[in-house]
Amino acid sequence: MSFLRRRSAATPAGPDFDVLAMDPGDWPGNLGAGLLPAPDGSCQGVFLRYDLFGGRGPAMIIGNLPEGSPARELAEGQVPFEVAQLLAALENDEPVEVVDREDVPVMQGDNLLIVRRLKLSESRISCVQFDRSDNVLVTIASWDRPITDDLYALLKPLPAELFQQG
Repeated sequence: MSFLRRRSAATPAGPDFDVLAMDPGDWPGNLGAGLLPAPDGSCQGVFLRYDLFGGRGPAMIIGNLPEGSPARELAEGQVPFEVAQLLAALENDEPVEVVDREDVPVMQGDNLLIVRRLKLSESRISCVQFDRSDNVLVTIASWDRPITDDLYALLKPLPAELFQQG
């Protein structure tokens, strides 16, 4: 994904990296976004919650975590941050862990992605991850919906203005 790049600004108003997700205008339902702040005020990640269930919880969470983000540090079997956020939003407090992972090649336009499909102990959650060319880890966690290869065609960089504080 060579079109993705790090941004630099004297006073960042949001993440200093492009956020790859589905355009909120293309998605029916409610959208919420959250930033993971570091103690120094920098952005250590962005996650977007897509709600198709009419306020009854998100259907999907897409996270973008840059290199060095503490949310990327996982113990063996621990679920990604986005899965934990999805479970918390659904008020599901049952323990869930990663039981298997598989690397699968997927084409996104002219780019080849190596997608890690995570199999979780909660079978209603689908989760995939891939690394971008700028070392940002993208994780997609979906509740009760499979993640199919055509989803990757919908992903694109969102405008920086979407994450600026007003």
